[in-house]
Amino acid sequence: MVVQRLGTLQFRNLEDGELFPCEGVNVIYGDNAQGKTNLLEALWLFTGGHSFRGAKDGELPRLDRKTGENASAASLALDFFSEERPQKAILHIENGRRSSVINGVRKKTGSALVGKVRAVIFSPEHLLLVKEGPSRRRGFLDGALCQLKPSFARMLSTYNRTLLQRNALLKDISRFPELQDTLEVWDQRLAKLGAGVMMERKEYVDKLAPKVQAIYDGISKGKEAIGVRYSPSVKLSVENFSLQEAEEAFLKELKRFLRSDMRSGFTSCGPHRDDLELELNHISARAYGSQGQQRSAVLAMKLAEAETLAGISGETPIVLLDDVMSELDQSRQDYLLNHLHGRQVFITCCSPETVSLQETGKRFHVEAGKVQPEEVG
Repeated sequence: MVVQRLGTLQFRNLEDGELFPCEGVNVIYGDNAQGKTNLLEALWLFTGGHSFRGAKDGELPRLDRKTGENASAASLALDFFSEERPQKAILHIENGRRSSVINGVRKKTGSALVGKVRAVIFSPEHLLLVKEGPSRRRGFLDGALCQLKPSFARMLSTYNRTLLQRNALLKDISRFPELQDTLEVWDQRLAKLGAGVMMERKEYVDKLAPKVQAIYDGISKGKEAIGVRYSPSVKLSVENFSLQEAEEAFLKELKRFLRSDMRSGFTSCGPHRDDLELELNHISARAYGSQGQQRSAVLAMKLAEAETLAGISGETPIVLLDDVMSELDQSRQDYLLNHLHGRQVFITCCSPETVSLQETGKRFHVEAGKVQPEEVG
C-alpha cells in the first residue's frame, strides 16, 4: 500500500494542512519537540490501533498552551492506494472518542479501520525488545501474528483466560484439596491451546528469521551476523515439532511441575514463559550488543516484520521509523535512507548531516508544527 496524502486538522501541535509523500523514502527532520513524531502518530492511528506513544485519545487534539486544555476535536484524512484501488479514510477524534469514515461509509469507532491501513512502527521504546526480558519479545511475536491472523488473537485470548482459571484453581487447592480432581480437565485444555500458540509462533519465526538475517546483513554491511530463534519454555525433544508433540510435551511438563505450581499458585511453564532469542556473532545481543548493534537488530526485526506481513497478506505495509538514526554510524544510516527499496518509508531525525545523506525520495522540515517540503539533492 502507498499513502498519497495526509491531512491534519487540530491534531497535536501540527498546523492544519496536507502532506503529499512519495512512494519511497520520506525524511521528516527538524529539532526536538517540533512535531515530527506527531506526523508518524497520525499515520499510525489509521491502522485502527491506539497511539504508539501511549497517549489517550483525549490528548490527541491540539493543546492550548495558555489554558492547558486540549481542543474538543481533531480530524485526520488519508488518501491511499491499497487492494489495487485508491481509497480514502477519515478519522475524527472528539471528546476522547474516535469515529471513522472509510470510502464514504461512516463507522462508529476508529478500530473499524483495522486491516484497511497496514503499517509497521519503530520507536525508541522498541529497543526494549533487546534490552528487557522475554515478555517484550513475546509481545512482538503476538502483535505481529494478531495483525496477520485474527484466529490467533482469539486463540491467545482463550489461552490466557484458561491460564488464569488454572492459576485460580491452583490457589484454591491448598484450601480445598478435593478440587485437585478437576485439574486434569484444565491441564488438557491448556495444553491443547498452548500447543496451538507455540506452533503459530514457531511457524512465524521460521518465516521471519531469514528476513531478519538478510536485512541485518545489509544494515551492518556484512560485519556481523544475527541469529533469531524461537525458544519455547516447554521442553521439546525435536526442534521441528508437530502440534501433537507440542501438546504432549506441554501436558507432561504440567504434570512434572504440579507440586511446585500448587505451592506457588502459578503455572510455571507454557507459552506465557516463551522467549525469542537474539544473538550477534553467536553471543547474546542483550548482554553484549552495543547500542548501535541493538538498535540495528530491532530495526532488522521490524523491517522483517513488514516483509513477512507483505508476503502473507499480499499488501506491503508502510514503514514508520521514529528517531531511528541516533547511535547508528554513517554506513547504517545510508542503508536506511537509500537502500530500502520496494516499500514506502517515513523516517524522522534531527541531524542535518544525516539528512544530507539522502539521495532520492522526499524531505520535509518541521518547525513549530509547520511542515515544509524540500528538494532532495
